[in-house]
Amino acid sequence: MSRKVDWLQILLQCKRAVQMQITPLLKKIDCQQPSLGVGAGGDPMKLMDLVAEKAIVNTIIKREIAFTLISEESGIKKFGETPEDHFVTVDPIDGTTNLTRRIPFYATSIAVSTKPSLRTIHTALVSDLFHNRTYTSQKGKGAQRDGKKITPTSETSLEEAVMGLDVNSYKIRRLTPQLSRLIESTKHIRHFGANALELCYVADGTTDAFVDIRGKLRTTDMAAAWLILLEAGATFTTPDGSPLNVRLHPTQKVALVASANKKLHEIILGLINPKREPND
Repeated sequence: MSRKVDWLQILLQCKRAVQMQITPLLKKIDCQQPSLGVGAGGDPMKLMDLVAEKAIVNTIIKREIAFTLISEESGIKKFGETPEDHFVTVDPIDGTTNLTRRIPFYATSIAVSTKPSLRTIHTALVSDLFHNRTYTSQKGKGAQRDGKKITPTSETSLEEAVMGLDVNSYKIRRLTPQLSRLIESTKHIRHFGANALELCYVADGTTDAFVDIRGKLRTTDMAAAWLILLEAGATFTTPDGSPLNVRLHPTQKVALVASANKKLHEIILGLINPKREPND
């Protein structure tokens, strides 16, 4: 039987380690950043990504904890004698392009689960590395931003809602029929380029919804934010309204809709799926 681990404190230590390790590299960010190959998730890797991942892994190893790493960069790696005790799903730098272009919106995302499946996540952290703002949650204990409880908004007017919408896809022509009614119904659409952080913005009321129906978003990007959103009280489903339950794997991809409340969520789902009956 595995020993009890204070994962919340360990994830906060991981965040501090990431900040410490990438700070010197930020001074050289204007220099050309060579690609270091393609990560397990399919994207080109940068030095920042690997340094951040190493900081997370070393922080956990120092606590003599056995675990299985599920990373967008290095894939699946096992550490210790009983690596199935804990599964740690990470996106070391979510928003690497933003970071390398000095756009102040990037984060580190870490989720801990008992199995390699979304529903078993019990502790999560998403940290805004530029603004030093950290979102955390533990299953059944709510969600916090810098230690203070957060809740989503009560906004139910789609016209007034601020909505994140990721349309970065070669499939945009195919998706346009689904999205056009949604886009026409709101006047405040945003996309900042780090989806884990954008999802947390729904959790704390900064925005009212986030929609990504591309089927390109990896579970490593949204695993931690998923728990933070649910614990904050937001609504999170697939585009057809089904609960989201997928494996945690670097190549596993999802489509999702996250909303501040159920009423707004139903409005969004109805526009994406015109034939859908409310609350089905």
